Amino acid sequence: MKEPTQEEFNQLYKKRRQKAVDYLTENQIGAAVFIDSEAHREPAIRYLTGHTSDAVLIIFENGKNVLIPWDEILARKQAFCDKLIPYTKYKNSELQAVQANLNAAKGIRNMKVELPPYITYPDFLSFIDALPQWDVRCKQTGIHQYIVEQRMIKDEYEIACTKEAARIGDLIIEKIEQEIKSGAIRTETDVALLIERELRLNGCERTGFDTLAAGPARSWAIHAFPGYTSGEWPGNGLSILDFGVVYNGYTSDTTLTVAKGPLSPQQEKLLNLVQAAADECLLLYKKDIPVKDAAERADGIFAAAKRKMPHTLGHAIGLEIHEYPRVSSKMTEDVVFKPGMIVTLEPGLYDEQLGGVRLENDVLITETGNEVITHSKILRIE
Repeated sequence: MKEPTQEEFNQLYKKRRQKAVDYLTENQIGAAVFIDSEAHREPAIRYLTGHTSDAVLIIFENGKNVLIPWDEILARKQAFCDKLIPYTKYKNSELQAVQANLNAAKGIRNMKVELPPYITYPDFLSFIDALPQWDVRCKQTGIHQYIVEQRMIKDEYEIACTKEAARIGDLIIEKIEQEIKSGAIRTETDVALLIERELRLNGCERTGFDTLAAGPARSWAIHAFPGYTSGEWPGNGLSILDFGVVYNGYTSDTTLTVAKGPLSPQQEKLLNLVQAAADECLLLYKKDIPVKDAAERADGIFAAAKRKMPHTLGHAIGLEIHEYPRVSSKMTEDVVFKPGMIVTLEPGLYDEQLGGVRLENDVLITETGNEVITHSKILRIE
């Protein structure tokens, strides 16, 4: 894909932060604090500045912002922000960093500050003590949730990055199929390490999550543990491979099932049911259709065969592997598919005796329908 220029990146992050500023102004909040650390990863910092990890970001109602990174050199090379101050200046203390910058802020009318909803209660009390001039707030439905909702609808750059991750994932699937047929892949570890190698050769950062490769002896697990072993893959029967690759922060998420050798009628039925659910539910991945409708359709297909899927039909993807919304029958009617969402479609069935089948692809919701941007499949090997 064509990478944006530095100025285009700068304008991209400014536009995203301006929405946060507008939220602060509308809700009469003076500042918002975002914290990314080993204790809790906060994708909003990368979304709003381009900086990848370990930092404090403060956005003020007057439009100003300050980024306080642990790795100053890395931040100067990759971040877009108004002001950058190294974390070491504050003795590597989030509390001191926030306290100093809030107290030094000029032109703030509303002395309310929203802290992340994931901080602990003792830390919340510490912030209250350290900021006597501020009305310190911490809520589930504040600006942090607003940013989550903004991230739900991908902009052009996010769509391009996810499509590139999807393209590379497809190339890897093609190579896996070739190496299965040539005999180069014989174990779960073989296929997992192939993925690790190929994604980096193609410019990706990492896997989106720990790869799950389960041969016939354990494909009955929804998420096999451990993720991969020295066990045979793919052996005779049903094998599952679930993986994602990350390009510029954005992940793909695909699952293919390998059906090898002669299968029993019951195993064939599992395959046919999952394929039918994937085909029929895709028709409901469209603008303004409640996400629960697709989930209920999958549940109905499986229930008619006296089977039950033990997980949701899908979820959004982006800077995180599981983003809002979930494609679940538990969602309310007002949660609908919207253009710009990228959502997985992953029907699956699992049987301790027969093995498991899951088919997962990533779907971009468009104004006129949808676009399936990955091309995972049920792969049959004689």
